[in-house]
Amino acid sequence: MNIDLKGISKSYEKPVFNNIKFKLDSYNTIAIIGKSGCGKSTLLRLMAGIESTDEGEIHINGHEVDPEGSRKNLTEYHRSIGIVFQQHNLFPHLSLLENITLILEKTRGMAAEKANNQAMNLLKRLHLEEEASKKPNFVSGGQAQRASIARALATEPELVFMDEPTASLDPILTREVLDAVLGLKSTGTKFIFVTHEIDFVRQFAEYVLFMDEGDIAEHGEVDILNTPQTKELERFLKSERS
Repeated sequence: MNIDLKGISKSYEKPVFNNIKFKLDSYNTIAIIGKSGCGKSTLLRLMAGIESTDEGEIHINGHEVDPEGSRKNLTEYHRSIGIVFQQHNLFPHLSLLENITLILEKTRGMAAEKANNQAMNLLKRLHLEEEASKKPNFVSGGQAQRASIARALATEPELVFMDEPTASLDPILTREVLDAVLGLKSTGTKFIFVTHEIDFVRQFAEYVLFMDEGDIAEHGEVDILNTPQTKELERFLKSERS
């Protein structure tokens, strides 16, 4: 994928980051890591076009990502991506299957039978076929999150953003979700994801962005986790192991 961050800044009550510049080509799975509050989820939300920058430009795979710009351009971009949030965000009154078929029918105009077949194939891929008719409140948190991943993949996006998809899960359910995501690596889908699960980063990511104090403090192929070049990344990795 192609990422070009041109001097982006973002503040809420105080600055999150200022004048980030970064360019990257040719990697399919990119992890964003760093301690809590460093700005990694904000960066992901900006790249996904959920929030706007205060300054600067973001270009992803040839799209200029600007929620305050052309509605047509943003809609086109959002049609090319999927998003998985920390909470599963499934519609509680619909079954897991219906949560997926609704997206396919309403946003892609797909016929009901085709949408049903495509949704079931995704649920099977994520080992959820037996839960297809259940509503989110009647499955485990891990199963609901896997269903949200299936929904994000349903429209066959070029790129999927995942913002700490296991943040609210216990260790057993976390492993369940991460194993399901690992199984998607061979599909060719591109991923940008935020996580605290460093072992998962080692297994799934090709490239890593380490954020510290509102900036990309170090970046490189996943091997930087074995040979960090900055004291900040070295300290962070030690804290994650302790």
